Amino acid sequence: MHAYKQNLMIGALLLVLGGAAGWSLARHFGIPDSGGAAGGSTAMATSAAPIPASAPATERKVLYWYDPMQPAQKFDKPGKSPFMDMELLPKYADPVAVDRADAPALTLSTQNQQSLGLRLATAQTRDVGRRVEAVGSVQLSERDVTIVQARTDGYVDRAYPHAPGDVIAAGTPLVDVFNPDWSAAQQEYLAVKATNDAALIRAARQRLVLLGMPSGSIERLDHSGQVSAVETIAAPGGGVLTELAVRRGMRVAAGTTLARINGLGTVWLEVAVPESEASSVSPGQSVQASFPALPGETFNGKVTAVLPEGNRDTRTLRVRVELPNPGQRLRAGLFAQVSLQSGSRKALTVPAEAVIRTGKRSLVYVADGNGHFRPSAVEIGEQFGDLLVIHSGIAEGQQVVASGQFLLDSEASLQGVLTRLAPPASGAQP
Repeated sequence: MHAYKQNLMIGALLLVLGGAAGWSLARHFGIPDSGGAAGGSTAMATSAAPIPASAPATERKVLYWYDPMQPAQKFDKPGKSPFMDMELLPKYADPVAVDRADAPALTLSTQNQQSLGLRLATAQTRDVGRRVEAVGSVQLSERDVTIVQARTDGYVDRAYPHAPGDVIAAGTPLVDVFNPDWSAAQQEYLAVKATNDAALIRAARQRLVLLGMPSGSIERLDHSGQVSAVETIAAPGGGVLTELAVRRGMRVAAGTTLARINGLGTVWLEVAVPESEASSVSPGQSVQASFPALPGETFNGKVTAVLPEGNRDTRTLRVRVELPNPGQRLRAGLFAQVSLQSGSRKALTVPAEAVIRTGKRSLVYVADGNGHFRPSAVEIGEQFGDLLVIHSGIAEGQQVVASGQFLLDSEASLQGVLTRLAPPASGAQP
């Protein structure tokens, strides 16, 4: 009986030892425990090459946890960041090898992409051209000015009821002037005309012309035979009456300015362009202007001159634009919002916010798919609004990170990815 109990104890001991050995072997070869909890996923790490089925799985060692917004602060356990409402990220002792040796990359899980607010944009070839936004005000065109003067000495017999600022049409009477010298010259002309001497008639007619009598008045004298020493001076063209210097009863001499008329068919727009945009403005450039006084309408014109003297107080250039004025709705003094467009061309562009400029180089983070993000050095060109021209470094159709890229840049610096980054290739991007 004693031998039987001894055999039972030895068998039980062998069973315990066998179970322990099996569990140890299972742990050694990475056989998963069906009763254990699933392992947590890595939040951010360098992209890993697939592990062969025959290779044993090893658990990566975490050196510390950190907040991407404050990477210098280290924590000894995971949890919420005390700086931001986000999970701390692990820093591993052995970064996983990049699956592309020539393109160091980072990996983000979908959850962390959402929590970091990553937004992607596509590099596209667009028509770009520098557009300068400025303000201006309407002025009367100094090229369309008519001066009305007295041709002979006389007296103002009648001044028609006009005042400076009135808009008048061509042919509108302005003033009646009595010319004493005309009376005797016209009587002499009619007397010579009765002699039928062609040479004397021509000489008498020429005297009327030299006295400043208009050809129309001479024609009326020929037909009517009535002497008239009063001349009605009318506006030779339409526009705004900017000056009227005659009153009834005043004496006028030959060459006295009676009125000044400014045409309204076209107007000038004087635009204040920032001096930093001086190289973007030239005569002949297309201009679009809109006016708060005329909502919903756009007027197109061209730059006629860049004036040689700017405004020292506002540091702006004075640019003159000529605008057509149909219906004479554009009036002097109206405020305008002006857009000057230079010649357009095709160029590869990305949102300006997608480019990280360090002072030494410019970077974008290219999304390669499956959560992989690769830093790429780019050569940048001009900025047009919210778009930045890219000469080299990426190709059309590639997606770049337009929001949240600074967090990726922080992780790339920690992982040493940027130290392996090659400079952009020279030459324009095809």
